[in-house]
Amino acid sequence: MKPGRLAATLGSWRTALRIARREARRARGRTALVLAMIALPVLALSFAAASYDMAELTRAERLDRQLGVADAELRWTAVNPVTQDAWGEGYGTVGGETVPRIRPVTADEIRSVLPAGSRVALLRRWVPFEVRVDGRAVSLDGRALDLTDPLTGSLATLRAGRRPTAPDEIAVSPRALRRLGVRLGDPVQTTGGIRYLVVGVVEFPDNLREVVALRPESPIGSLPKPEESWLVDLPGPVDRALADRLNARGVVVSARAPVPGRDAVYTGSTLPDPEQAGNAVLVGGLGLLEVVLLVGPAFAVGVRRRRRDLALVAVAGGDAAHLRRIVLADGVVLGAGGAALGLLLGVGAALAGRPLVEQYLVSARFGGYRIFPSALAAIAAVAVLAGVLAALAPAWAAARQDVVAGLAGRRNPPRHRRHWLLLGMLLTVAGSVVAALGAAGTTPTVVLAGLILGELGLVFCTPTLIGLLARAGRLLPLTPRLALRDASRNRSSAAPAISAVMAAVAGSVALGIYVASDDARDRAAWQPGLPPGNVALLRTDPPEAAGSLPPADEVARPVRAVLPNATIVAVATPECARPAAPEDFCVAAAVLPPERRCPYEPAWNTATGGRTPAGDDPRCVRTLREPSDIGLPAVVDDGAVLPALTGAPAEEVAAATRVLRAGGVVVTDPRRLVDGRVTVEVTHGSGAPTATATLPGYPLRGGLPVDRLFLSPRAAAAVGVVAAPLGYLIDTDAPPNAREQSRLAAELSRVAPLSVQVSTEGPGSDQRPLLLLLAVASGVITLGAAGVATGLAAAEGRRDLSTLAAVGADPRVRRVLSLCQAGVIAVLGSALGIGAGLGSATIILVSLNRRYAQTWPVTEPYPLVVPGLTLSVLVVVPLVAMLGAGLLTRSRLPVERRLD
Repeated sequence: MKPGRLAATLGSWRTALRIARREARRARGRTALVLAMIALPVLALSFAAASYDMAELTRAERLDRQLGVADAELRWTAVNPVTQDAWGEGYGTVGGETVPRIRPVTADEIRSVLPAGSRVALLRRWVPFEVRVDGRAVSLDGRALDLTDPLTGSLATLRAGRRPTAPDEIAVSPRALRRLGVRLGDPVQTTGGIRYLVVGVVEFPDNLREVVALRPESPIGSLPKPEESWLVDLPGPVDRALADRLNARGVVVSARAPVPGRDAVYTGSTLPDPEQAGNAVLVGGLGLLEVVLLVGPAFAVGVRRRRRDLALVAVAGGDAAHLRRIVLADGVVLGAGGAALGLLLGVGAALAGRPLVEQYLVSARFGGYRIFPSALAAIAAVAVLAGVLAALAPAWAAARQDVVAGLAGRRNPPRHRRHWLLLGMLLTVAGSVVAALGAAGTTPTVVLAGLILGELGLVFCTPTLIGLLARAGRLLPLTPRLALRDASRNRSSAAPAISAVMAAVAGSVALGIYVASDDARDRAAWQPGLPPGNVALLRTDPPEAAGSLPPADEVARPVRAVLPNATIVAVATPECARPAAPEDFCVAAAVLPPERRCPYEPAWNTATGGRTPAGDDPRCVRTLREPSDIGLPAVVDDGAVLPALTGAPAEEVAAATRVLRAGGVVVTDPRRLVDGRVTVEVTHGSGAPTATATLPGYPLRGGLPVDRLFLSPRAAAAVGVVAAPLGYLIDTDAPPNAREQSRLAAELSRVAPLSVQVSTEGPGSDQRPLLLLLAVASGVITLGAAGVATGLAAAEGRRDLSTLAAVGADPRVRRVLSLCQAGVIAVLGSALGIGAGLGSATIILVSLNRRYAQTWPVTEPYPLVVPGLTLSVLVVVPLVAMLGAGLLTRSRLPVERRLD
């Protein structure tokens, strides 16, 4: 571009921006409307960006929280030598597989590998801590560390009370104090019967949830855990010789400075996942389109109200480029203003609301006050882009207007342009094809791109649809006919509003259908582990502290105090009769004959025709399902637990009981029987030889379709296991409610450490709040778009209203006209949105079902469930928009004097 032309262009833009700034001050109502629409999403995004930057810790901040005042953290992970990266975040074994260290590490062992004068402190970042609150077992995060030691005490901040000094003392976080319902000095008791005294309130900056700090020597804190580590204070730095010596012993070192002579281990790509990045860009583009469609009507009305000014610019020598720049400058000024306002409010809210976000959203303290400048700059650029895009169509319309008609104040009806309809139809068809291809190829990004293309096609088709409805409106009464005619004449403002409603409703309907279908799928896939309503009382004390349980008659008394008609039976599972090692355990299972086993491993493999090879093999057909709520291992029983555990018919239970009392076994999978006998295999966790026995068996075909194995006492002895008490089963007439469950847990806590688990017919999730939230969100956008379009149409149509008043129209006509104008926007947008949402959800569910159909085992497909709650709200919202427009519009018709 030549220097003179460049200077002219810059001067033209400077003038256009000055005109836009003056126009923004003159039309303050429209300016405030556009600023609010642009600033709101900018506010939300800038709040999220600043909060994310503050929550994302730097390496120095992470090390401060990990080490406190210590110089390094040591993890003795293996017996053989290891190699690690510079920061101790990744490690591997030198020359072979890792041999994990099982025996607990002592403080003397740690000191023996460190320089003289080093101090060490034990840290277990997680230990199980479960207490009973109001009769219910509640699990809290436990940490075992000495808060009086400067090394580990620096990891927490004391808020009240004092630090624990005795094994039976604990400190809790503020949330845990509220959850337990205790005060300082009050005792708490774990489900295992261990009693602790709450002496302090502490805060761990990396975890603001319910945390309990125990002493390392406390009954629970002293249990060795594989994730234990040691904080050390060294007399000197961590040099290469020390790191090599520690690595040779199997110790991984994490220090404040990188370990010399170590490279940073490449743990993965620093680039974002392409599919996730593509989905984020598409969703962000959809949000940008929504803002453009909502803001577009305001720019369109502004151009129509400035017809005379723009015509004067054309008469003074301005060409089409000048006119476009004047209108586009409105988008630049208002977009920049909305971006500045949104950034100011969003960053301010993030900085001011930091304590609330830390406490209730992230549950961790932020690293510092930061605002993420690069993200804020990108958000501001997108906001300006949204303003320019919203003004783009009005700018092209302003450049093509009739100058004479603009000077005379006449309004020419928009010309019907077929190419917009053709483009919209092509985009709709192309979007459907792309989404179908994505569904066939199970590519979510392609499906989403196709849905967005189809939605854009509907946006381009909307003006033509408005014109067709206006022609059909000749058969309607006067007021609806006027509303349709006005929408047809002002398509540049009506069409974006209708499209915005359509986009919001389509997204709400599609998400609502997916949520409802996912909930229905979960319910269809739900498999109770016990007959629905029955109760399992399972012991909660740890295996190393497990003692004998009281007899069933003693437990029956507190149970019948809550459930009078309940039947209680004890349940036991197999345990090694002669453990090969202290940590040995035994697992008993019925062996499936080799000729009946499925030759394929569960995997996401695809074959020709969209099916896995296992899908066509009858040996891979699974008639039994995994329990969704209460899963129990094999049971040692003589037939007493069969009714409460399986719900099988009485005659089958009687036959199975006879087999068990004769020394046999009972299975629920008939394929495991060969000539009336079942092969039982017992595997030792320590690697000891497997015990196998072939015993008489009975197939229990009735009851729950869950794979179960019942061993008689004689059959258990034949494979080298004995019965270990697990708890009790309660057969009830009706499932206990929440209050009865709380009472039952409270009564049982006095007898034995038992948890109460009730089998249900389906998952307990309720999606109605989420569905209502989606419907309300789209409803708010519908009301906003209808209100904005109706208000702009009323401001633009004052001359038509004056004409109605002059010819003697009833004052109520204005109310009814506003009602019908809002109805055109809301009803047409909602109808298009519901149709687009149904189509989008169908494509998405088909895509997911095809993906699941190519796996084995085949999972439950998604049904197409249309949520009545979402649709009912979306049907009511247009009526509310129409009623609001009618009530908020003044009935008095204006009488204006026309100057010619």
